[in-house]
Amino acid sequence: MIVPILRRTAIFVISVLVASVVVFLFMVVLPGDPAQVALGVNATPELVEQTRQEFGLDRPLISQYLDWMGGILSGDFGRSYVTREAIGPQLLDRLGVTLWLVGGGVLVALLISVPLGTIAAVRHRRPSGAVVSGVSQLGMAVPAFLAGILLVQIFAVRLGWLPSGGWTPPVRDPAEWLRGMILPVLSLGLVQGAVVTRYVRSSVLDVLGEDYLRTARSKGLRPGQALVRHGLRNAAVPVVTVLGLQLATLLVGAVVVERVFVLPGLGSMLLDSVSSRDLLAVQGIVLVLVVGVLLVNFLVDVLYAVLDPRLSAPRRS
Repeated sequence: MIVPILRRTAIFVISVLVASVVVFLFMVVLPGDPAQVALGVNATPELVEQTRQEFGLDRPLISQYLDWMGGILSGDFGRSYVTREAIGPQLLDRLGVTLWLVGGGVLVALLISVPLGTIAAVRHRRPSGAVVSGVSQLGMAVPAFLAGILLVQIFAVRLGWLPSGGWTPPVRDPAEWLRGMILPVLSLGLVQGAVVTRYVRSSVLDVLGEDYLRTARSKGLRPGQALVRHGLRNAAVPVVTVLGLQLATLLVGAVVVERVFVLPGLGSMLLDSVSSRDLLAVQGIVLVLVVGVLLVNFLVDVLYAVLDPRLSAPRRS
């Protein structure tokens, strides 16, 4: 198992390097001079040139890339073209908010999808199974931002149980932080839970028809016991794949949800940086998001080897 994990680690590192080059070049080819944008249209050519020299924009692209990546590897994402403030500390603070949101969304999605998907599969010939499938199908059609607006309308505006938005750091007031995160997390988790429920149902249905599960039942195990002991682990392999893909969707969905609930996360910082054309900040944020997606894919590959060691076993000719 060690060799496959090392091979996947090497692929992950190479993918990150390639992604960093793509992100850097993509930002470079965008029209407009970052120094001119930062100073405004009334800036003199001399001041623009001085700003270009200050940020190293007058140097060759390879030097700019190496300095940028060298700084990132040491935790320095540079200074904003617009505010002249360090990007790294801001990005770290915003990343914490987004991780709480996405992590809570994943937890809610799993708590919903695993039991409901299993029920829908086990009772697929009964009305209860059809109801679960229908509700999950309906949930897949609801965007996360619309779910957030509906939750705010019900639980914040009409009932007044929860705040409609805002952010309170957990170290300052854990209770208020928890109240403020419930609706954003639910808006992400409910929609993604509906999507994953469909895949859990399909995966469990495939497992229910396997010979080893019938053998376990013939040895005296009840259907539920046989499924828990021998079926769920095999059913988890395709579900892990889907969950890894949905994590990328959660990161994208978090951008809009953060706007709906006025959360100072990475998505809000990205939108603000794009609107002000702060390209260096956009570069750093996009790279962090891309590395996050690649890291999720890497962890999914490692989970494959844990859940099913046959996937990492060497092939025999």
